[in-house]
Amino acid sequence: MAPANPKTPVDTNAAGPMLRYQKNLPKLPVPSLKDTLQKYLKTVHPLLTPEEYKETEQAVKEFEAPGGLGQELQRRLVARANDPKIVNWMEEWWLDQAYMGYRDPVVVYVSYFFAYKDDKLRKLPAKRAAAITTAALEFKKQVVQYQLEPEYAKGEPICMDSYKYMFNNCRIAKKPSDLPATFDPFKNTHIIAIRKNKFFVVETVHDGVQLSTDELEQQFQRVIDQAGDIKGIPVGVLTAWNRDKWTDARDALLAANPLNKQVMEKIETASFVVCLDDLTPKTRDEFCRACWHGDGRNRYFDKPLQFIIFENGKAGFMGEHSCMDGTATCRLNEYICNGLAKNLIHHGSNKARAHLPPPQELTFILNRKLEETIKMAENDFEALIAKHEMTVLAYQSFGKNLIKKFKCSPDGFVQMAIQLAYYKMFGVSRPTYESGQTRKFQHGRTETSRTVSDESVAFVKIMEDPYASNEAKIRALRAALKAQGQYMATAINAQGVDRHLFGLKNSLKPNEEPPTLFKDPAYAYSSHWYLSTSQLTSEHFDGYGWGQVVNDGFGVAYMIKNNALQFNIASVKDLEVHGKKYVNGTFQFKQCIEDACDELRDLLTVELPAQAKL
Repeated sequence: MAPANPKTPVDTNAAGPMLRYQKNLPKLPVPSLKDTLQKYLKTVHPLLTPEEYKETEQAVKEFEAPGGLGQELQRRLVARANDPKIVNWMEEWWLDQAYMGYRDPVVVYVSYFFAYKDDKLRKLPAKRAAAITTAALEFKKQVVQYQLEPEYAKGEPICMDSYKYMFNNCRIAKKPSDLPATFDPFKNTHIIAIRKNKFFVVETVHDGVQLSTDELEQQFQRVIDQAGDIKGIPVGVLTAWNRDKWTDARDALLAANPLNKQVMEKIETASFVVCLDDLTPKTRDEFCRACWHGDGRNRYFDKPLQFIIFENGKAGFMGEHSCMDGTATCRLNEYICNGLAKNLIHHGSNKARAHLPPPQELTFILNRKLEETIKMAENDFEALIAKHEMTVLAYQSFGKNLIKKFKCSPDGFVQMAIQLAYYKMFGVSRPTYESGQTRKFQHGRTETSRTVSDESVAFVKIMEDPYASNEAKIRALRAALKAQGQYMATAINAQGVDRHLFGLKNSLKPNEEPPTLFKDPAYAYSSHWYLSTSQLTSEHFDGYGWGQVVNDGFGVAYMIKNNALQFNIASVKDLEVHGKKYVNGTFQFKQCIEDACDELRDLLTVELPAQAKL
């Protein structure tokens, strides 16, 4: 619901309500050099030895010196930000270096998922797929007609630009960087269904009228029946491959037969993909892994929207991350799940029209070499997945409601629980990434909120001190929460450390020697995210997650529900951190998080009267 009086002026020439504030959002600022460097020193202090910190201080001093390279790089970056032809100084660099130029497979390393709660009214795959498709098409209509209400943060509108990448979009494999491709959403009203590794075109409009949910159910059942029991050659697994290898395979696929280009175009131009899996995940861990990557074959990982429906009626969503962050797709998925749960979706006539054309199977023409290439991609996928673990902690003891009674920020509280868990397992605090969105600015995406502070280190140490008083522990927790909250506030205002330093580094000319600051080991270490964390929450989700960003770290996606917390933890098997091996490290860390949550609950519950005074 829109707030009463946002300060941002309305653009009366906007294409529709969705974009009515868009042109008047502020541009992404360039923070002051002095502020960023002081903040940087503050964030690395708890991570370094006194000797290392002195070296970093000296590197900062040199960088900041009058007439030095730091001042010149800042001048260049400010000039770029002020260029009227550039909407957002970071956008092009970030898209290329964080996503499109990244050559490791998107699945595991880039993609993310949401796992839906069960729908008791729709347990058959075709029925569930049809309802989800109808809801997604309603959302698409609002997006492409610019009728969707903008999102708001603290009463002010935020950027809606990334929604243009939601439907009828595809990541295209190219060297040295992939390309984003967007197609006409009005011309391309079809979706792609994948079953038994086979691709089918499902037209969602017939004779000018959108198919009803009952008609879509009929079409999805036809896909299931047409696909039969024999699996097709899994061309989709190529999209799970190293991006350079997939680029070569894609070129070979297109060169093998002119029909392949038509097949590829149908997939790439589709509104979205519906994966009708023959898997039947039962446990939470199985379900989340099935949404995360499945068997790697019944997918097309380059599409930004893939809805996954399993044989037992469970369902979820997988997103390709490059052009769009999870906040936008979370809204889409929340709309779908909430709309279906509360019967808010218009399903159309309950009488299916006769003579609907059946879904058309798309068949790639393959030769022996391409079949061998696909086999190699399958083998690489299996090897990649075998190296990774993922587990879910569904913590039912408390959630947001109780945390608020403790007079704590729910997000800060969970961040400190994760910090305490890490300290319990490793005996040290290490660099931690938390995602903060910068969508209050034009084309804004994210900034790193650096969770580790002198205060958080003091907190985890005192929590592990058996002789420390409850009062001292609570005082340390509150100080750590304050530091975390302050840094997050700077991050969402685009005043964090990481993106500014990224911009300064990108302002170097090709032959310029990088300054000592960027060669200092502390620079690389302080952004080596042993903990990569992020929160998105829906009462309709039973899971949300993605992989770790470094192989000696964890990916921790969490949801803060009203009366529960959920943590999705991913890492490599037989984790090795600084020369020490941790067999089943993912599961060890899960236990540490549970223990940390229990300890914080017990500490604050027992001391509720005392802690309220501190």
